[in-house]
Amino acid sequence: MSQRKPKAHISVTEYLAGERESAVRHEYVQGEVYAFAGASDRHNRIAGNIYARLSTHLVAGPCEPFISDMKIRVSADVFYYPDVVVTCDAPGGDAYFRSEPILIVEVISPSTERIDRHEKMVAYKSVPSLQEYVLVMQDEMRVGIYRRKDKEWEVLTFTIAEEQLQFASVELSMNVGEIYRNVRLPETDGS
Repeated sequence: MSQRKPKAHISVTEYLAGERESAVRHEYVQGEVYAFAGASDRHNRIAGNIYARLSTHLVAGPCEPFISDMKIRVSADVFYYPDVVVTCDAPGGDAYFRSEPILIVEVISPSTERIDRHEKMVAYKSVPSLQEYVLVMQDEMRVGIYRRKDKEWEVLTFTIAEEQLQFASVELSMNVGEIYRNVRLPETDGS
């Protein structure tokens, strides 16, 4: 996602009402509203590849995946739009946000890396239901899985197309190459 820009200070009620009618998505952090611009083709392909596998894999289960437009309520006054999320919320909740994610994926670029690796990571780790937080670089083949282990978080990093990774929270294996299918990465200088 593109860099966030603060918009205004409003209440949670005003934020949720405004989001239902807004053509632009906004995240909400303790009264501050941040608008998002569009994402690159690499970003969309990566998120789409992950979502497609999750959607097929979870077709018959109680949990469901969402891509980009489903808000996650992290706390009473924090809402984020992850790139891909799997939630197991009970039926009958709010149609515009979920609060029990088990897997969150953010596709990161240089402009969003600081927020995704710091602010969002701290906030997401505070959600009791979350089992895995995944950071996928859009400009290089690198996937980091932060997995809850008791009261700690382990970090697993994958950088080779043939490497198998496991989204343990949903019992799905895929190789790194599948995540980056049809993604043209920038050329790197080998010198």
